[in-house]
Amino acid sequence: MLTNKQMQQFAELAVKIGANVQVGQEVVIRCDVKCADFAHLISQKAYEAGAKRVHIQWRDEIQSRINFDYATTETLCETPSFALEFNKYCIERKVALISISAGDPNIYAGVDADKLAKVNVAGSKAMADFRKATMSNYLRWTIVSMPTEAWAKTVFPDLEPAAAVDKMWDAMGKIMRLDQENPTEAWREHIATLHRHANFLNDNNFEYLHFTSGNGTDLMVGLATDHLWLAAEEQGQDGLMFTANMPTEEVFTAPHRNKVHGVVKNALPLVYNGNVIDGFSLTFKDGKVVDFTAEKGYDTLKGLIESDEGASHIGEVALIGKNSPISNSGILFFNTLFDENASCHLAFGKAYPTTVKNGNDLTADELLNKGANDSIQHVDFMIGTKDLKIEGVSYDGTTTLVFEDGEWVI
Repeated sequence: MLTNKQMQQFAELAVKIGANVQVGQEVVIRCDVKCADFAHLISQKAYEAGAKRVHIQWRDEIQSRINFDYATTETLCETPSFALEFNKYCIERKVALISISAGDPNIYAGVDADKLAKVNVAGSKAMADFRKATMSNYLRWTIVSMPTEAWAKTVFPDLEPAAAVDKMWDAMGKIMRLDQENPTEAWREHIATLHRHANFLNDNNFEYLHFTSGNGTDLMVGLATDHLWLAAEEQGQDGLMFTANMPTEEVFTAPHRNKVHGVVKNALPLVYNGNVIDGFSLTFKDGKVVDFTAEKGYDTLKGLIESDEGASHIGEVALIGKNSPISNSGILFFNTLFDENASCHLAFGKAYPTTVKNGNDLTADELLNKGANDSIQHVDFMIGTKDLKIEGVSYDGTTTLVFEDGEWVI
């Protein structure tokens, strides 16, 4: 369990390094009701940083499950007008957005996959403007996490709930660098290291990355025209820096939606719509998934890939060395915020406009012409094994070793 001092430092990291809350700015905290105490602490730290007003957008995943069990698909596909109005308010006020990711990985287990898919698609379409505001960095935003009993019991099924939560807090403390004397300074040093990796990749400007591993992955990933590698700290459209994911270990960019070829197999389970997808393989041709299998969660994976045309292409490629604190913990979190930072990953769906030069100034068609994918989805899945090899292929055909045995060699 974290000490009171460490909890204070954690909340400060979310406010200052994460969303970078400014004096006079409104803040929105989005979280499940089970995260109330941590949300209140973040709220306090936001006010101490000069926030004008803090709003908490409460969620309740248990009630959401009840809704799925009893309400019709048609009803659940309707987005209440007050939710859309609040999203509009957030965009107009240019709020700083802080989300706490702490869901039960199995909350929707047993719910009809087709119903889940239809509701997810409807919600994604309704949230398009809000998603654009975050993915384009018009709003500064961050995601942090905390353990809950249901989640901790999934991760540590042999422990009693309280012990499982304590063990997760201990792991999160190390991952968030709260075990170091000055966590804020430790984060700044970490961010600088990630940016050095991004600078190397930008300087080389590879045309393709070639991924191979012993599990059968053999994938060529073309990179979008004028792609940019980004890492950790990003610049908002207001010119201020923020860190979207905490923790983060990744360096990422936009693949070319039509230049992905070969086979890739997952390295870690994917939790999507409260269901676990595992043991899956994807075959790409001309950038599109043309075949797939899954030992677990096949229908959920099918629903994801068929969400819209863009969901069968990828919109992100991210590199993470196997010696990240999350990977070294040896813990499978069943939570994308953590598991994606233990493993190189790709993402079904939309590319971040910021991963293309001047991307926020380009139209949707102009981004597509550069190869940046568009979709209502953006779902990360992990492909980085301990023996993963990555070669960068230049436009003249020369190759440069980037990863060997799952780790950076640069």
